[in-house]
Amino acid sequence: MTDSSSETCELAPDIARFYQGKSLQGQPPSLWTLVLSQVTTWIFARSLMNAAVLGFFYGIAGTLAYGMYYFSFITGAHIVDSLRFKHGFNNIQTFMQVKFGATGEHLYNAVIGFRLVSEVFSNLLVFGFITTLFVGFNENYLILIIAVATLIYSSIGGLHTALKTDVAQALLTIVAIAVLSVAMFAHPLFSFDDIISSSNTADNKGWILLIVAFIQIWSYPAHDPVMTDRGFLADRATTKKSFYYAAPISMACILLFGLLGVFAQLNNAGGATEVTQTLNTLFSPAVMMLFSFALIISAISTLDSTYASAAKLIAIDMKLVKPTVRNGRLIMLGFLLAGLAFIATGSKDLFDAVAISGTASLFLAPVVFFSIWSSWEVKPWAIIVSFVSALMAGIIYMLENGGYITVMAPVFGAEHKYVQLLILCVMASMIGSIAFVLARKRV
Repeated sequence: MTDSSSETCELAPDIARFYQGKSLQGQPPSLWTLVLSQVTTWIFARSLMNAAVLGFFYGIAGTLAYGMYYFSFITGAHIVDSLRFKHGFNNIQTFMQVKFGATGEHLYNAVIGFRLVSEVFSNLLVFGFITTLFVGFNENYLILIIAVATLIYSSIGGLHTALKTDVAQALLTIVAIAVLSVAMFAHPLFSFDDIISSSNTADNKGWILLIVAFIQIWSYPAHDPVMTDRGFLADRATTKKSFYYAAPISMACILLFGLLGVFAQLNNAGGATEVTQTLNTLFSPAVMMLFSFALIISAISTLDSTYASAAKLIAIDMKLVKPTVRNGRLIMLGFLLAGLAFIATGSKDLFDAVAISGTASLFLAPVVFFSIWSSWEVKPWAIIVSFVSALMAGIIYMLENGGYITVMAPVFGAEHKYVQLLILCVMASMIGSIAFVLARKRV
């Protein structure tokens, strides 16, 4: 199979720059541009806060559970490589349309559309929370300011701009996390032994979440266009290396940041209920400003990449509008407004967005295992069954966690939300896989 990137339709230089990240000379991004872009778009503000919060509540198990998601770079590399060089497709949408018809493509687009909106929502939310905490301004005003600012510079050059700014943002974030880690390790109260033993009880739900993450990493990359878009920009060798190099770098960053949450809980003498409250008592204002700086930079870096992926989704992949720079900018604006509307609902639970999105993505697990990697041909009804089961799992989790329904405890005896999430993930995966086995076309 030839490199599918060479089969992509030619776009005008300014259009290719906006949607495909190419230079005006038509050159694809370099290896380390892709590596650092992958890193910074996956150690984004929501992820950093989630890692710290999970470490705060569940110890080292919580941090390791969130770190497990970063094996998605490895599974994602193999998903993209199979799509491009085994099956010969330039995007996942075309693969879904060929294998499952228009229904499969529409279902996929619906899931990743929600994923992109949730990225805008959650990263703006973290930015507002952190800046309000340390600066003291009105949260809504701050969110609007950063939303408009990132939209303006993202709309100038689209994906090309996002890739270039990602490099600087990644380096700044890595340096900030490194300095924070040194401050933590040098703290007189820090103890590696305490960190390691922070989740030494069998009933710690962080271990349950670790299993949930392991189940989700097989399909999670396929529903993250910010990651997969970068898998279709360069040649095969460069693309593979970019995923493989990004995995340990981003995992190290997320684990180190998560340890701040573990450290905070171990030294939470005041009984604070939030990780930032405890860290404020442990570190100097300068260190906490660096903490907020890392979150703000990571939020900005993810927003511009999310806008670029949203524009590509609507104009290139779905072909709903002509791929012009003007239309791309309007699409970016539309996704920003959708994210702001999500914030207006009052939802504040950041991990819920990950859990619901990750659970919904499970409908792609049998697609990855059976259709992409094993080259099965299945009847289109299987993707509908898989989608409905994954979607229902996500909805049930959301309603249970919101207190709207009580189903999991009476039926399964599952009281804790992560135990419920594990059961729902297993059920959705099993139903989808069984559907694919039954729907397999016999040659």
